[in-house]
Amino acid sequence: MEKIEIESLLEALFKRYGYDFRNYAYPSLRRRIWHRASIEQLDTISKLQNLVLHDREAFERLLSDLVIPVTEMFRDPGLFQILRSRVMPILKQASFIRAWHAGCATGEEAYSMAILLDEIRMLNHARIYATDISETSLQRARQGLIAQERMSLYAHNYEQSGGKEPFESLYETNHGQAMLHAKYLERIVFAEHNLVTDRSFNEFQIIFCRNVMIYFDTGLRERVHSLLYESLAPGGFLVLGNKESVAFTSFAGRYETWNDEYRIYRKPL
Repeated sequence: MEKIEIESLLEALFKRYGYDFRNYAYPSLRRRIWHRASIEQLDTISKLQNLVLHDREAFERLLSDLVIPVTEMFRDPGLFQILRSRVMPILKQASFIRAWHAGCATGEEAYSMAILLDEIRMLNHARIYATDISETSLQRARQGLIAQERMSLYAHNYEQSGGKEPFESLYETNHGQAMLHAKYLERIVFAEHNLVTDRSFNEFQIIFCRNVMIYFDTGLRERVHSLLYESLAPGGFLVLGNKESVAFTSFAGRYETWNDEYRIYRKPL
C-alpha cells in the first residue's frame, strides 16, 4: 500500500508541476518523503500528496527534501588542479567558452569556475550556465552571498586547488556574509532546468554534472547521459562526481577517459 501511495504521489508531482522523480532510487526517495510527511505532521503519503498538490509552498518544501543541495567552492581541490593544468590550456584555444553546471544547487561550483576563468584571463570570453531543478536554490545562487563561516574552508580549498590570489580579495564582507565581486556573477546565467524532462539548450565546451545521477536508476541515468552527450561540443569535457562514471552506459565507448580519479571525460573531436 505504501509503495502505491508513493508512486501515486510521484505521478501527481509530474503531472502537476512537471518534476519527474518516478525513476529515482526508491529507498532514498521513500526516506525523504516520510521525512517531509513527519515535519508536516501528516501520517500518510496520501495526505502529503493532497497538501503539495494544493499548496505551492508545501511542494517547494518537499522539493528541497527530494533534491538535497551539497556543494562548496573548489570542492575536491585536486579536480580543480587538473582543470587548471590540463583542461584549461585546451579550452583556452577556443575563442569563447561555454560551461554548464547541471544541478548547481546554490551556485558555489559555478562561482569557482568563474574565478578560475578569471585567473586564466578567459572570464570575459566565457559564459557559465548554472541550472538546477530548485528555484529556491537558484534564488540564493543569484545573490552571490555566502555565509562568512564557510569562507575559511573555501579559502583552504582554493589554495589547495592552485589558486594564486589572496582569497579574501575575491569578495567583500558585510554583516556576516561574503559577497562575490560582481564581475563573477555577471558571467553566470542561473536558470531552472530539469535534467529528467528538459532538452539540451546549447553546445558547451565543458559540462559539470557532479553527484546528481547517484539518485537515478539505470534507465534515467541513460537518458541524462544522452542529454549531456548531445550538449557537449566535439572536444569538450564532461566532469562527473566521484561516485559516477560513464562506464556501464551506452556512452562508455564514446568518450576518452581524461582522468579516471576525478571522472573527467572528453568527447572526441
